[in-house]
Amino acid sequence: MTNRTGQISVATSDIFPIIKKWLYSEHDIFIRELIANGSDAITKRAELGRQKGLEIPTGKIAVAVDKEAKTITVTDNGIGMTEEEVEKYIAQLAFSGAEEFIKKMEDAGGESNKDIIGKFGLGFYSAFMVAGKVEVDSLSMNEGATATKWTCEGDTEYTFSDSDKKEVGTTITLHINEDSEEFLNKWKLNETLSNHCDFMPYEISLRDVNEKIEDGEDKGKDVEPIIVNDTNPIWKRDPKELTDEDYKGLYRKLFPMDGEPLFWIHLNVDHPFTLNGILFFPKYNPMKPVGDKNIRLYCRQVFVSDNVKNIIPEFLGLLKGAIDSHDIPLNVSRSSLQGDPNVRKISNYIVKKVAEALKVLNKKDREKYESIWEDIGLFVKYGCVSDEKFDKIMRERALFKTNEGKFVTLNEYLESVPADYAEKMKGKVLYFEKENANQSLLAQLKEVGLTALETDNHIDPHFIQHSEMKKFKKGEEEVEIKFVSVDSEIENLLASEATSEDDIKVKEMFAKFLDIKLEEKEGEAPSDRGLEIGRIASATTPAYFKVDESMKRFAQMTQSMGGGQQFPIKKTLVVNATNPLVQSAYKLHTSGKNEELAKKLCVHVQDLAGISSEGLKPEERDSFVKRSQDLISELSSQLSQ
Repeated sequence: MTNRTGQISVATSDIFPIIKKWLYSEHDIFIRELIANGSDAITKRAELGRQKGLEIPTGKIAVAVDKEAKTITVTDNGIGMTEEEVEKYIAQLAFSGAEEFIKKMEDAGGESNKDIIGKFGLGFYSAFMVAGKVEVDSLSMNEGATATKWTCEGDTEYTFSDSDKKEVGTTITLHINEDSEEFLNKWKLNETLSNHCDFMPYEISLRDVNEKIEDGEDKGKDVEPIIVNDTNPIWKRDPKELTDEDYKGLYRKLFPMDGEPLFWIHLNVDHPFTLNGILFFPKYNPMKPVGDKNIRLYCRQVFVSDNVKNIIPEFLGLLKGAIDSHDIPLNVSRSSLQGDPNVRKISNYIVKKVAEALKVLNKKDREKYESIWEDIGLFVKYGCVSDEKFDKIMRERALFKTNEGKFVTLNEYLESVPADYAEKMKGKVLYFEKENANQSLLAQLKEVGLTALETDNHIDPHFIQHSEMKKFKKGEEEVEIKFVSVDSEIENLLASEATSEDDIKVKEMFAKFLDIKLEEKEGEAPSDRGLEIGRIASATTPAYFKVDESMKRFAQMTQSMGGGQQFPIKKTLVVNATNPLVQSAYKLHTSGKNEELAKKLCVHVQDLAGISSEGLKPEERDSFVKRSQDLISELSSQLSQ
């Protein structure tokens, strides 16, 4: 044939600089686009072959790199193109060949295959990000077709010429420019192919045409090509056919630096949208960013992006894995999601599926559910607070650890309250902060069969507030709950009798020796210290600090909102009048024999209360040690007299 030239049908001759600079964020995307186009062509040929009853060869894509010639070739055995089709699908930029093909198939009465990505035009032109010259050799599967060659050197002019291609399909040859010669390295190209095409539906091979076997009988022969991809990823397979090792193998492939996953969920839906995938719960590592490119998004097995913020809600940022959908709308570079109802539907489905899988695990294997709770608990509670549908399923399955080290749900906690305390504890949930646990108070609760729930200072304040606006089951009854801290509630639960006249005098003694105001005068600034007297049947605790629940929660809310200043919280010292140490100080005080020793005992009681709750600050420890030594020394002297 006679060579002829033409002009690419675009609105401006500046299209190539635009493609290179704006169309794709990363230059290595070119290989994905060319492979995806080859995959489309193979799918088209298979579709037509089935319609016409033709025997079609197994689809394959071969990539060859020639460092000496500075070329990369991508060859598929797909449908191929005539010269007219090359001009139509390549020269007319952004023409959607896939859409027209599907329409023709439907008009002909055949079943259209939706696994055709299309958009050949702009995808193909990503080649010019790395190549100064691109050649397309193609032979159509149409009977009697002749091969054609299209050549373009990065401007709007192209040339058609004769091609010596003998096999049906298309070969694209990229003459790599100087800035992109890194892709001429076989291992670099293999890494790029593995990243973008690791689960493409047709076999992809890679070879270096200059690489030869150096030793043995086969010396001088071509090195066998590398097979880059897995054409049948496990998310496309029936879960009943898969073993735990199959899932763990995929996880190792996707995240080779991680340990084994804790748990996984197999997604498989074909209506009202298509979605397949595997989502893994990894062991939580606080040193690694959550949601940092942990889920790979595929569209018909073509890698699209690892930025799935619009599909995976923030509270599931712990998850890792892969999801594949035909129905995710993409922009022309396939690199970001566009607004579409399907995105929201898919997101809702994933949230529901995760919640249901955790629900089943909790029911069928409670031991395993508890074993992974330390890793997933933060995210489950976050999900309950932020997503109503997730909350509906998981609220009553969120776990807390008790002071006895057992895991319970809020429903189970309500059921565990002893009958003797049912009235006093109606709807109440005792809790203590993990970092400020008063073990002596918890021990007193344990003696009467009561337990308390451990909370953190991250998600639990939000989850507590959220839960108090919901209802929980206690047997057949639905009740509203109220979280109350152990220090604020223990006296109401365990008080043995009313305060006596002697108790008032004990309170006055502590107020005097500790310099605590019992009454605030008008015009004075409110004190951050308070004093109460109590009578708790168990005498193991001489005193403890109580913090107002409302003030504590307000301080937590202020801190979580980024408040720069620490919100002042009033702490009230509750002295247990029945404790022997308190009684000893009172007897010394009333006898008038040794006021100084009585004072030291009162200060020591306050120190013990501080140590039992939030502990002493570093600057307070030395003073405590000195006071303790002085106290022991004086008591020893008293005993020796």
